[in-house]
Amino acid sequence: MSKYRLLREALSGDAGIELQEAPCATDTQLLLVHEPRYLQAVLRGQLSEREQREIGFVWSPQLVERSRRSVGATIGACCAATQEGVSVNLAGGTHHAYRQRGSGFCVFNDVAIAAKVLQQSRKQKINIAIIDLDVHQGDGTAAIFEQDASIFTLSLHGARNYPFNKQQSSLDVPLPDGCADEQYLEALDAALALLETRFAPQFVFYLAGADPHESDRLGRLKVTTAGMAARDLRVMQYAQRQRCPLAITMAGGYSTEVSTIVDVHVQTVRLAHAQAAAFRQFVRH
Repeated sequence: MSKYRLLREALSGDAGIELQEAPCATDTQLLLVHEPRYLQAVLRGQLSEREQREIGFVWSPQLVERSRRSVGATIGACCAATQEGVSVNLAGGTHHAYRQRGSGFCVFNDVAIAAKVLQQSRKQKINIAIIDLDVHQGDGTAAIFEQDASIFTLSLHGARNYPFNKQQSSLDVPLPDGCADEQYLEALDAALALLETRFAPQFVFYLAGADPHESDRLGRLKVTTAGMAARDLRVMQYAQRQRCPLAITMAGGYSTEVSTIVDVHVQTVRLAHAQAAAFRQFVRH
């Protein structure tokens, strides 16, 4: 958990990066994705012991507050991206949360909720691509949008990693243990090329998990820091080719050295900042 504070501190002195406090997502926003029974159980502290074990956190008022703000931050990043071209939530990426339950350290599905908030704010439903490069499949997101043709879910993940019961994304790319830079980037290039032929997004969400990194104790892949940067740039350049605003969330990272996770996330944010002018030129105000 300390990575979030350290990430904010690392970026606080960067010229041109504006940090804003995350707002709380409202019940109305959360209900765009989550079932009323589940939401009320979270808010009132009525989750069963089994439900809490599946989430991985013991219920507390602080957990509710943090979960609301994590969603609110992705909604905020989404709104900022529509104005500035690209924006980042320094947390988020809670892609294991389903409509009716939480899972895998995820209480609410922030990207799914932000996507629905964005669509609701428009006069007509827009196409949204969710590019999930956390090392674990975005199973909750895939299940939520399985029947929604307006949202394309792409997941590049470890084939033998959690979750062990995978869901059906619009495009799944399972990777073998030990996958390193060349193989990883070739798989990503092929996935993005296929995405371009199958879907025309008007907005892109990117889950920039740090857990494909070679130092990650849960990731089982061998992507270097340079490979992670190349990965980030490919997604940013894809969004630019589509002339789409881009909202980024940090998602997972489990290196033994917390500083390594922070360094990977900082690299992502700084690359986004360096690309800001390229995004800003085609944003419609």
